[in-house]
Amino acid sequence: MNLRSLFAATVLAAAIPAIAAPVTYNVDPTHTFPRFSYNHLGMSTQLSKFNKVSGSVVFDKAAKTGSVDVTIDTTSVDTGSSLFNGHIQGEEFLDTAKFPTATFKSTKVVFDGDKPASIEGNLTIKGVTKPVTLTVTHFVNQAHPMMKVDAIGANASTVIKRSEFNASKYVPYVGDEVTITLSIEAVAAQ
Repeated sequence: MNLRSLFAATVLAAAIPAIAAPVTYNVDPTHTFPRFSYNHLGMSTQLSKFNKVSGSVVFDKAAKTGSVDVTIDTTSVDTGSSLFNGHIQGEEFLDTAKFPTATFKSTKVVFDGDKPASIEGNLTIKGVTKPVTLTVTHFVNQAHPMMKVDAIGANASTVIKRSEFNASKYVPYVGDEVTITLSIEAVAAQ
């Protein structure tokens, strides 16, 4: 009877697909960079980034669910010019003395097949929170080639109006629309 029970359990286990659990991934701050771009006086598109970011991503491949929680240190803005970095950190723009971080917290991840296609959530800049949708243009979930641990990588972007976040100085000469792009790598929490 024990042999029959063991056989039945083995057949049942083989017939039921494995149930995956959500995996939490910690943002790799050395390979994750939020960038922003905007039209400058109709002359060029200015590109800048933030050098310090933290957060986590939860991904459940089987259930096709996930979440993203990212915090950006706005004092780490990098425009390529220390003078302009200070300007962007001023009251008229990011006001980093009062608001040293910006955050994105997802509310929904929309999948296309096995991969996220968009991430809906709340973006907070200068104490103002607005809903945004990040469009995912690239996503991969695999063993990290160097660290040999489960990892994810993605690129996603959205367009906001900076005037909606109390940062409207020089509009319309300096573009109101700002494209935010997040290139993220994260490794499974150990």
